[in-house]
Amino acid sequence: MRILLALSLTFAAWAMPAAAETKTAIFAGGCFWCVESDFDNVPGVLSTTSGYIGGENQSPTYENHPGHREAVRIEYDSAKTDYNKLLTAFWHSVDPLDGGGQFCDRGHPYTTAIYAVGDADLAAAKASKDAAEKELGQKVATEVAAAPQFWAAEDYHQDYYKKNPVRYKYYRYACGRDARVEEVWGDKAHEGILAH
Repeated sequence: MRILLALSLTFAAWAMPAAAETKTAIFAGGCFWCVESDFDNVPGVLSTTSGYIGGENQSPTYENHPGHREAVRIEYDSAKTDYNKLLTAFWHSVDPLDGGGQFCDRGHPYTTAIYAVGDADLAAAKASKDAAEKELGQKVATEVAAAPQFWAAEDYHQDYYKKNPVRYKYYRYACGRDARVEEVWGDKAHEGILAH
């Protein structure tokens, strides 16, 4: 009887699909409200958190984050999406040719970057940057680096597009984000994002 039980448990474990794993990706793509809004519309994304990354000071705030970029930490279900799909969504939701910021938001805090979590993601991010440069036929300004400490932004920045939909939509439109993304990427603009 014990042998049959052991065999049935072994078979059950073998037949079960691999457990989904929650993984992390971090992207800086200009205003973190917009990046959060875009990635909340990518299938397989579980959560997004707006924050700051890449600077020297500890515990940055919106009023005090020199050297940091606005960024979004993304938690995703590896059984429903993968890092390469997130990279595709990232590239096609920003203007990677602009080294001075994004759209109407200017300066280092609004420049683009991919902060990879782990060596495999770093290699994939570098390869995707090469592919983006080849596709666009121009040098891409987006930095690719290993992820340093990420600091969550203040609560009022989290889910801003949901809490203040009218203000958010006006800001996004007036800033020219979608128009410029469509100018840069054409038919591939917003690829991988269900709504924007």
